[in-house]
Amino acid sequence: MLKPDYPEIDFDYDDFQFESIDEELQVDERCQRILKCFYLYLQQEGMNAERASEYAYSADLYVRDYLLDFARQNIVAPQPGLIRIFAASWFITHTLDPDMLMLERHLAAIVEFYNFLHRQHFISMAELAFLAEEAEETEYYQKRVSSFLNITGDGFAVWDAECPPFFK
Repeated sequence: MLKPDYPEIDFDYDDFQFESIDEELQVDERCQRILKCFYLYLQQEGMNAERASEYAYSADLYVRDYLLDFARQNIVAPQPGLIRIFAASWFITHTLDPDMLMLERHLAAIVEFYNFLHRQHFISMAELAFLAEEAEETEYYQKRVSSFLNITGDGFAVWDAECPPFFK
């Protein structure tokens, strides 16, 4: 649970399910509120405002651009492969000049965000563990970034097939 002076988060699992565009917009608003709470939480845990802002930005990119808009996923129902697809495919193809330093910063923030969700009892310890494990696959992600930057000719299809950006 959050310390008493932390902003209260009063959502249920189903509050992050969506099918229609109206529901998606409501979920997006809820995510914005959770991200603001995450930002305040980081500061109250001792992180300086600048770094907390960077983490919140990274979490926002992951949650709202990737999970909601692209993957169409409930943020409190993580599935194995979500971070792997983000890091090994989506981030690389949606970033003008992908590099590992930026990706590692995003991954650190994403793991911290999921830790925050765990502390709020939105995700389980088992879910947090597999998400953190996926985030640690930096050698693989480095290979994916390098191979992407060295694609020639029709090589994208082969590159993309190694880690297809599809969800069940």
